[in-house]
Amino acid sequence: MRLAIFLLLGCRFACAQETPLRELPYTPSLEMKFVDKTVDPCVDFYKYSCGQWNKINPIPADQSRWDVYGKMDDENARYLWGILEQASKAGVERSANEQKIGDYFGACMNLPAIDKASSQPIAAELARIAALKSVGDIAGYVAVEHRSGVNTNVLFRFSAEPDLDNSTQMLANASAGGLGLPDRDYYTKADAKSVEIRQHYLQHVAQNLELIGESPKKAKADAADVMAIETKLASASLTRVEQRDPHKLKNRFTREKLIAFTPQFHWDAYWTDSGVPGFKELNVTEPKFFAAVNDALGKNKLAQWKTYFRWHLVHAYARYLSPPFDKSYFEFYSSYLRGVKEQPPRWKTCTSLVDRHLGEALGQVFVERTFTPETRQATLQMVQQIEAEMGADIESLTWMSAATKKEALLKLRGILNKIGYPERWRDYSAVEIVPGDFPGDVQRAAAFEERRELTRIGKPVDRSEWDMTPPTVNAYYDPQTNQINFPAGVLLPPLYDPKMDAAPNYGNTAATIGHELTHGFDDEGRQFDATGNLRDWWTPDDAKAFEQRVSCVRDQYAQYVVVDDIHINSKLTLGEDVADLGGTLLAYLAWKHDTAHDNLQPVDGLTPDQRFFVGMAQWACGDERAEQKRMNATVDPHSPLEFRVNGVVSNMPEFGHAFGCKEGQPMMRAKACRVW
Repeated sequence: MRLAIFLLLGCRFACAQETPLRELPYTPSLEMKFVDKTVDPCVDFYKYSCGQWNKINPIPADQSRWDVYGKMDDENARYLWGILEQASKAGVERSANEQKIGDYFGACMNLPAIDKASSQPIAAELARIAALKSVGDIAGYVAVEHRSGVNTNVLFRFSAEPDLDNSTQMLANASAGGLGLPDRDYYTKADAKSVEIRQHYLQHVAQNLELIGESPKKAKADAADVMAIETKLASASLTRVEQRDPHKLKNRFTREKLIAFTPQFHWDAYWTDSGVPGFKELNVTEPKFFAAVNDALGKNKLAQWKTYFRWHLVHAYARYLSPPFDKSYFEFYSSYLRGVKEQPPRWKTCTSLVDRHLGEALGQVFVERTFTPETRQATLQMVQQIEAEMGADIESLTWMSAATKKEALLKLRGILNKIGYPERWRDYSAVEIVPGDFPGDVQRAAAFEERRELTRIGKPVDRSEWDMTPPTVNAYYDPQTNQINFPAGVLLPPLYDPKMDAAPNYGNTAATIGHELTHGFDDEGRQFDATGNLRDWWTPDDAKAFEQRVSCVRDQYAQYVVVDDIHINSKLTLGEDVADLGGTLLAYLAWKHDTAHDNLQPVDGLTPDQRFFVGMAQWACGDERAEQKRMNATVDPHSPLEFRVNGVVSNMPEFGHAFGCKEGQPMMRAKACRVW
């Protein structure tokens, strides 16, 4: 993830986890020892490509899933641990960034001090809750909690987002929040498992209320009040599928209209106390949700709201408090909901928190040591090749009219490609990091980021901003700024391997590039124009033709079973499924053009085309616990790993030709889907 061999490997792995890395390990982008040659690739290509990887790499006890991305992320974390351990030592020469990240890490690792403090770091906030005199005081309380940067999900969320009608400007944005369970469906579904989860959640809430001094009897009654309020909010929230329709999230309000719409909540006090800059209009993503907030404020007693706020305060801070709080959080959210067997070692928790709160300070050090200008340039060249293929594809489409093609090409040419790291690093000089004061460091770093976020309201959109830190093993497309971002962490072996031949690199990294590019033209991204405005630039006939093509993908993935009797919610995963298919097709075409004049030969018994597809599949090698699969079926817009491979190649005749598959075999769909 015999017996004696893997026990030995498990010991070596566990020991390695407790040792910082001084350099990143190397794994090639195509590794033949991961291929299971006993499996027919035309029957189950994922198992053929990854069967041995999953046997060699069992899920670690502190993980809910384990795959190539997760393993890379873990290796990056151990490398960052080495940086942070050195930076936290007294007496060493440190840069300003190294001092901040080192002192934060050292404070986080100081468990005796954290244990001694117990719940004292939230004592002042608990006192503020106790001092609330009326429901009218709630707005001021919520404002201060949001401003803290830690408890930003209490009751609702308030942020700065690009204006859906004018993507060059940042607009105030009020959105649904206020829940303790991962999704609104956890509150609304009536099946036996959902009922069981809610019972466990009630016990978890009560346990945490006891940790701050409530009697077991009172904590149990108070947990029921929390559940009642959250259920009301959840019932008024949009589903995840509904949230994929940006038109449902666009509801422009003036300040005065929102005040009149929700008179029970004192918005003027909230905006003043939270430090929000002056504005005239805002977007309210879910008016029905805010109507439910208003109704609950009018009907629920102040004592019930105080209970709700106590719980959300503890919930927000639990991972930063003494071990009983942290353990309780782990036992419910990781162990029960996701099947994780053990808490991660402390160094891993602290490294993750430094990346979250001081990510670009840590990322700058990471980039200096791991990411070469040559890799950055090679990746950019790949991006340009993929975009050229997308342009040729758009121009050749028989189902799209000239008018829509013109708009699509404008959007394609307007994409901003960001590779590796920001051109301008974030300045953390205003963040005070105090050695030995971990909860305080968290509060100050989080408050800094929240202030930085809110001060963007009313200002021009800064397209240079990144939403991921450089060590992150991931990538994203942002439709409102029409840009693709590839952090350095996702451009290292085995995902991008400069030592390897082109075929697996195109199958892996170029397909990921194509995936992100295709997001600009999936069922959600296509609704935004070249500048990021929410605007319908499709003719009615072209929109209908597009829908016919994506419905093929939606119907295909709806047949796949995730776990037990749970099928993929293909309405939720549609954008990612379309991007997986489109990205792989674009990468294949780009690779063919790039190597058209090369004398490609088989390597390790695989033809060049076979190496492309195995390289494409091996990014997804991995497994996840049944509990994680069950949760992801509700909350994750990505299909499970095996279907992100088999679902794609079964739609590609090029794959069938490469492996000599016959009509009727599982990897040869009779009706192949093709969108882009």
